[in-house]
Amino acid sequence: MEPKTSLIISTYNNTEALALLLKSVRLQSVLPEEVIVADDGSGEATKELILKEEILFPVPLIHVWQPDEGFRLAHIRNKAVALAKYDYLISIDGDIILHQHFVRDHKAFAEKGCFIQGGRVILFEAASKKILRNGDTHVSYFNPAIYNRHNTISSPFLAKLFTKIRTQSVRRIRGCNASFWKEDLINVNGYNELFVGWGSEDKELAVRLYNSGIKLKVIKFGAVCYHLHHKLKINNRRLERNNQLLKEAQKQKIVKCDEGISKYLS
Repeated sequence: MEPKTSLIISTYNNTEALALLLKSVRLQSVLPEEVIVADDGSGEATKELILKEEILFPVPLIHVWQPDEGFRLAHIRNKAVALAKYDYLISIDGDIILHQHFVRDHKAFAEKGCFIQGGRVILFEAASKKILRNGDTHVSYFNPAIYNRHNTISSPFLAKLFTKIRTQSVRRIRGCNASFWKEDLINVNGYNELFVGWGSEDKELAVRLYNSGIKLKVIKFGAVCYHLHHKLKINNRRLERNNQLLKEAQKQKIVKCDEGISKYLS
């Protein structure tokens, strides 16, 4: 039996992309049971968009907000995970668009003892601008200005053939398209809130899941998403600190972080 699912969307001051993403959620062949927008301090425009969307949204649409105190993705994801009502969580970024079978595929491949990494198609700036302008939610293999073109292919048959279970690898970890059992996240105390600024919080979580005995399932030709172009604001000092935390988790075989989701659980 496939699990009931909470879809968690991380966002920060990007209503144009979020509006298109929510449109792609509405068009899913299989809907999640709820959608939680994990908002890392956006202004009023994001709140207004969600209030407008929730009126006719096909499932509950919940807005979780925290003050803007810099890039604190680990914090807001933990708050959203703690709030989620369902056993299986799909975590995505607010600047992607979902293939129509995205949620269906994550549910179909959910397996106890595993977490999932889906694939992504990277849209270059020209393709992103065109898609946002036209309100497109579909990207084909033949679209110009895209990278990882083969990831546009969605096929249940091919997905069963090429999906693999891996252990210990962080190279393929991308927080923009992943899914987990909620109990597995709670067991490792969720995301490590010592991570501030862009970079490696998703990889460090994966390491702790590995250390707890959870394996990675990498889906090919399924759970497809399209990543809109955006510029990264990277603080090199914080990134260096984040990468050091990642190395510590690997070297010391850490399972639970000290600063995590436990503070939000009743």
